[in-house]
Amino acid sequence: MNHIPTVYSPMTSISKPFNGTIFHTHHSSSFPHQFRQHLHSHVVSITLRHKSIKISAHAVPPLPQNHTVVGFGMTTVDFLATVDGYPKPDDKVRTTSSKVQGGGNAGNALTCAARLGLKPKLISKVADDAQGKSILEELEADCVDTSFIVVSKGGSSTFSYVLVDTQTKTRTSIYTPGDPPLVPDDLSQSMLLSAFDGARLVYFDGMSTETALFVGREAWTQSPSIPSALVSMLLRLPNIKFVIVTLGEDGCLMLERSANEDVGLEERNVESFLELLYKEKDERLAIPTCISSVVTKFRVNGLGTVCGRFFIGTAEKIPDSELIDTTGAGDAFIGAIMYAICSNMAPEIMLPFAAQVAAAKCRALGARTGLPHRTDPRLASFLS
Repeated sequence: MNHIPTVYSPMTSISKPFNGTIFHTHHSSSFPHQFRQHLHSHVVSITLRHKSIKISAHAVPPLPQNHTVVGFGMTTVDFLATVDGYPKPDDKVRTTSSKVQGGGNAGNALTCAARLGLKPKLISKVADDAQGKSILEELEADCVDTSFIVVSKGGSSTFSYVLVDTQTKTRTSIYTPGDPPLVPDDLSQSMLLSAFDGARLVYFDGMSTETALFVGREAWTQSPSIPSALVSMLLRLPNIKFVIVTLGEDGCLMLERSANEDVGLEERNVESFLELLYKEKDERLAIPTCISSVVTKFRVNGLGTVCGRFFIGTAEKIPDSELIDTTGAGDAFIGAIMYAICSNMAPEIMLPFAAQVAAAKCRALGARTGLPHRTDPRLASFLS
């Protein structure tokens, strides 16, 4: 079987598409100034070095020739409720709205990919209970191939309670894992070979805790900040083409390895270099943007150097009145990245495209309600 690029995301923290890796952080602020050591995310958000791309009414182009993708990970039922304020201990609060909808990192990301036109196959596990049936029906309605989902006799499917605070625009999730869990013996070799047949890439959401911890240690050991961690990733894992870290309202940061190591390039300290690059960011722009550097040799003291390019992707500035729920925003970003990889999008287009998809998701309650379809006019400029 031919080598298939992988997308890896342990516990919504890391994903690795097309020999690349995406990191999710939570609720970051002032990232450009401090390059915080601790990673934290959220959501979302074209301009090429500040050049706006106008929405066009052009017909949606043909789908990528190879647009089959495989996902491995969690799919759930989410019980969502909005409240005017998160309750204090022993408080009773009334919901302002509610929804029962499918969730789970892999389920959400593949639903996003399906709505964008890809053909996703999901490897996961549910029980033969009412929630398991609901999970399968919703995925199938979005054209996600569920034939590789293991259905256990008895047990319970994974579910989550999600409280969305309409004042702070935050959400709190209480997760209950399914039982029995998915184990290697559930997956035969013939089943996996059938799932991977014809796949353009494979996505892992970190359902395997042991694997997630291993990759996490490899990625972040001894890295004093996010930029140095990205350089460290490319140094420690030489087959990775690029790494992305998402930074919530601060957008995302991508480091792409250069195919040609030019020995004549001047070495630049990665921290000081990015401080200068961030000064090109136009805070007045509300639309998704991308700022790119030239190929440079980046140095991290005590670790080494990597030749490559940095890309700063900004988040869409969603008006407060339109921001409803950030649940699953990172999954939407990954689903869009999978489509971008299959379409061979340049990073300057890929990052704002993924941010636009994630921002659309945030304008509705639940991880899937707001996921755009391929024909959505908001995506026209990226797909034309």
